[in-house]
Amino acid sequence: MINLIMPKMGESVAEATILKWLKKEGDYIEADEAVLEIATDKVDSEVPSPSAGILTKRLFEEGQVVKVGEIIAVLSSDKVENSSSPAVEKAPDTNVGSSIAKTEIAKPVLTQLAEPVKSSPGRFYSPLVKNIAKHEGLSIQELDMIAGSGANNRVTKQDLLHHLESRQKSEPTTSAPAGSASMPSSNPAPQVVGSSSMNGATEIIEMDRMRKLISEHMVMSKRTSAHVTSYVEADVTNIVKWRENIKDSFLKKTGEKITYTPIFIEAVCKAIRDFPMVNISLDGTNIIKKNYINIGMAAALPSGNLIVPVIKNADHLNLLGLTKAVNDLANRARANKLKPEEIQDGTFTLTNVGTFGNVMGTPIINQPQVAILAVGAIRKRPAVIETPEGDTLGIRQMMFLSLSYDHRVVDGSLGGSFLKRISDYLEDFDSSRTI
Repeated sequence: MINLIMPKMGESVAEATILKWLKKEGDYIEADEAVLEIATDKVDSEVPSPSAGILTKRLFEEGQVVKVGEIIAVLSSDKVENSSSPAVEKAPDTNVGSSIAKTEIAKPVLTQLAEPVKSSPGRFYSPLVKNIAKHEGLSIQELDMIAGSGANNRVTKQDLLHHLESRQKSEPTTSAPAGSASMPSSNPAPQVVGSSSMNGATEIIEMDRMRKLISEHMVMSKRTSAHVTSYVEADVTNIVKWRENIKDSFLKKTGEKITYTPIFIEAVCKAIRDFPMVNISLDGTNIIKKNYINIGMAAALPSGNLIVPVIKNADHLNLLGLTKAVNDLANRARANKLKPEEIQDGTFTLTNVGTFGNVMGTPIINQPQVAILAVGAIRKRPAVIETPEGDTLGIRQMMFLSLSYDHRVVDGSLGGSFLKRISDYLEDFDSSRTI
């Protein structure tokens, strides 16, 4: 027997929700073939089979929350000779619990290979698309009329959202009769996710799954860590001039657009090497020092939620390598194509609040890390310039940086010195640098 285990999806992820079973009991499964789809607070992903075999028992139903490390299904390692093999008796259901490993499960009825999950003949819809359609009250017939832009004319999330937007514009709005909210009914209507008050002054919008989990994670972080935030202001004129001078040639030479983010990450990696006790996590009273530097970069999703893909061993990459990693992860984050391993094992996080026009922010630590850096918008400002001939005023490109850190293990001296070191590396950037 082979146990299919709920995989670990990140240091701070303790559980996942089963979205969809892709295989039925009795189906033969190839090694690395997807068995089910699961969801954490950040991504939806598939769980592959560790080896070929027959799915003999599914231990959880769709919608159930399963802890990391629990057995979610049992497979038989027996091979299927052909689809017409004689059927054998299937084991009776057993209670899910610690005794599952001791339970003998007989071989199931052999079936033909499972077909892809389809909602209508000849057309496949992903669980994400079906969930949105259910949420919006779309029928299968209406889904079938949507032109898909994905592979094999598959309907993507964007196709569905565009359809919903067009439908909303074309449908007249209606209001409920006065007093209908308080009228009793023996057959109550299903719960409405978004609803308005009778006079239209308020609207109730239920959080989506990701927003609920982000909310829980943020509250947990504030409850866990003693947050302190320090600020510095950096003169990044040299960086701005350098990028303006080389961005066109950089794109032509490498095929990549260079942004400020890889430059910021490079400075962070250098500062972490100087202050390695920022690159830690806390387990009770034990400090776990990481000898690798994995930088998480907060990226905004089309839904408005944030996700934090991670650049592994970022200190081993040069500026071109960081640029490619940043662009690739950001593009796939927006397309909802990140893999589970690409959002886990971060040791430090960078968030660019300047993207939204903000000059500074007080970010919440991404547990179990102990620090997070926010970089603000770069603005032209008059500033004092020190020269051998004396001080003078000039127009400089200035930026605020703010570091939130866990005061249980990072005191003000370490946090402030680390932040100042990042600023120093940015201000000392070589404007004659070549790629």
